[in-house]
This record gives sequence, C-alpha cells and structure tokens, in this order.
Amino acid sequence: MCDTLIATKSATSNGIAIFGKNSDRPPNEGQHIAYFPAAQHAVNSRLKCTYIEIPQVEKTHAVLLSKPFWMWGAEMGVNEHGLVIGNEAVYSKVPANKEPALLGMDLLRAALERAVTPREAMQVIIDLLEQFGQGGNCASHGETMYYHNSFLIANADDAWVLETVDKNWVARQINGVYSISNCLTIGDQFDMASPKLIELAVQKGFAKSPQQFNYARDFSDLIYTNFGKGRVRCATTTGLMKEQMGGISVETMLGTLRHHAHEDFDPQTASLFNMEVCMHAGFGPIRASQSTASMVVYLDGSTPIIFATGTSAPCTSIFKPMWMDTASSLNLGPVPTSQADSASLYWVHERLHRATLLNYPDRIKTYAADRDQLENKFTQGALQLTQASTKERADFSAECFREAAQAEADWLKRVEQIPPRKKMLSTNAWSGFDKKAGIQS
Repeated sequence: MCDTLIATKSATSNGIAIFGKNSDRPPNEGQHIAYFPAAQHAVNSRLKCTYIEIPQVEKTHAVLLSKPFWMWGAEMGVNEHGLVIGNEAVYSKVPANKEPALLGMDLLRAALERAVTPREAMQVIIDLLEQFGQGGNCASHGETMYYHNSFLIANADDAWVLETVDKNWVARQINGVYSISNCLTIGDQFDMASPKLIELAVQKGFAKSPQQFNYARDFSDLIYTNFGKGRVRCATTTGLMKEQMGGISVETMLGTLRHHAHEDFDPQTASLFNMEVCMHAGFGPIRASQSTASMVVYLDGSTPIIFATGTSAPCTSIFKPMWMDTASSLNLGPVPTSQADSASLYWVHERLHRATLLNYPDRIKTYAADRDQLENKFTQGALQLTQASTKERADFSAECFREAAQAEADWLKRVEQIPPRKKMLSTNAWSGFDKKAGIQS
C-alpha cells in the first residue's frame, strides 16, 4: 500500500510544483536509492526487465530511482529532464495477470529512461502495456502480490494521472493538488482512455450503458480496495494539501508523508486493519507492509531537488537532499537485500526504526524535534543552493548524509534508554520479521 501526491505550481507557495511518495512494501524488502547514467545502446538490442525482455531503445536518460533490491523497476524516481513518476497498486474486478509480464515498477522505470515530458511518459507506458501487458508476482522471497497499476506523472509544468486495468487505461490531466493511493480515482471525467475501455465495462456488466460509465466505480474491486483503505488515505492526503492550497511547500509535503491520524498514535496498539499514510507493519495480513522508502521532489525546472530517505518509516527517517548531477558521487553503501546488513543504509536505520516501535509514543519524542530541526537545516540549505556549482551541491549532499547517519546513531542511544512496552500481537509479528531478516532478538 502506498500514497503518491502532487501539488502543481498553482498550489504551492512559490509557483514550483512538488511531488511526494511513500513506498509501502514488506518490512524486510530492502529498498535503495540508485542512480543510472544516460546511455547509448546498440540497435536492435534487448532489455531484461524483472521477468521478461523487451526491445531496448537507442538512448536512455539518466535516472535516480528508489527501488526494491530484487526488481529491475522502481517504486518512484526522477530523470535528468525533471520528469518524476510514482506508481500505486490498484485492484479491479478484472483479475490481475499472474503470468510473467512487465511489473508496474518496470513500466515506471522504462518511462523515466525513455521520456522527457509527462505526455511522452504516458505514451511509453501505454505502448508497453498494450504490447507486453502487466503481470507477474510483485513481491519476492515467498511473498505473493498481484495487482494492476496507477501512475502519477509530472514535471515542473504538467501533471497527469494514468490508471490501468490489465491492458486498458484512462488518463486525466491535473491542476492544483491530487493524490493517488491503492484505489482507482478517475470517475467519469477524464481526458484520454483506451479505445475499448467503455465497451469492455458494458460487456462485462460493470456499467449499465456507455452514458453511465464511471471508471473508478465500475472497475474497482470490493475487497482489496476497501481493506487497503486507499480511498481513506487518498482523501486524507488530498485534504491536508487542500488545507494549504496556495501555500504548499517542501515542508508541507514532508509533513503529509509523515501523517498519522492521531497524536497519540501507537503502532503496537493500532487496529489490525489500521492503514496510515506513514505506514507501520504489524500483526495480520492487512498490516504486512510498511513505508519502506519516501521521496519528495521539488520540481524546479532548472535544478530539481530530490529529498529522499533511503530508509523506512518517514516519521523515524530524515529526508536528505540530492540532485541529478550529484547523485553519482554519493556513496550509500551496498544494496540492501532481505537480510540485515550493518553496512547498508536501509538496515542501519532499521535498528532505530524497530527500536522506536517497541514504545513508539515515548521513544519518538526523544528525537522528533531534533529530526525536524536537522531536516529543516538540510531543506533550507538545499533550496539556497539551486544556483550553486555541482561540486558545492555534491559536498552539501554528502555532508547531509553524514550528519543524518551520526544523528540516527545518537538517537538510537536515547531510544534504548526508554523502557519498551511490548504488546503481544505486535511483538509476535516483529519477532517473525526479525527472524526472517536474521536479526537477533
């Protein structure tokens, strides 16, 4: 379960669009920040995606991605032209294809590598979708997830939502604020659609007639869409942005991604069906995922700034700034896997994150204010460097990562001074996650 947000330039405090996303995945599925430079490819060469091969294009753009370690694709990313995309799992009355095809994350990365504008990115996804389809297991290491995908695609001047069911699709241009989650959001107002979409809905009995067609109502399933609370989370993030319409800033987006419904929120005592914007895993199949990575992109047309955690749970993480032309110089350690690794950025932070969960109300208070203060320093510093040299920005980014690592190490010491308050169901769930990851209790 995930949430992807956009505030177009008409909704922000300074006329610069801002994108944000939490990627919700299994707790032990390491996710990392990965940079791939622009490249030239041989004519008629092939590209191996997660499960299948497709024709490669002659030129691919540089991309910065946040990606689960085991797949070719990515949950979110930005390219050298300031194009940004996030995807969401969506569920339909039409069963998801279980046969190996392109994952939604593969479609996302291919679009970033091949497109310059949001309209071009949509066309890349549509063409690949119609030719190769989407499908295959979207999880790894014994887990199974099958779903369709929606995409939020934007740059400094334009933004679109593209929602798909199998090889069919519908798209809508966005102005103001918009949020997508694990639900279909486009109703009867859209700008583009696959040629036989409405006909399919009528043929299957989803819609009574072409005149009464409503994509979200007619194609949404009843179980996953409701239990995943995609509509609730979508309404929450949209509402939070609308409250600050015309004044949305980077800080607004960071705060929205960290949102919990209650000030006294405690993941250990939350309902078995609890699904927050800042998601924490727990007991039971509904809470088997957590926010494993988060990203905010300040879509300045000349030098977009990427603020990424590279770690789970935005409420326990720090967003660090980077730029496309500085990303290749960052040393973020080894790519994380499903096994704990003390050299990996993702797994080092998991010590703090998982320790905090043992008494969230008391332990988060030991460092939340310091987190905000340090992050504000990073954010304001990055915003002041938009016209600086590549070296100045690279040095600043590297220093932010160093300071964040030191701060988290200090916060872990504070957290461990606060007695844990273990609750049986939550403790059992996390003991299972820890055992699978090779973490000693």
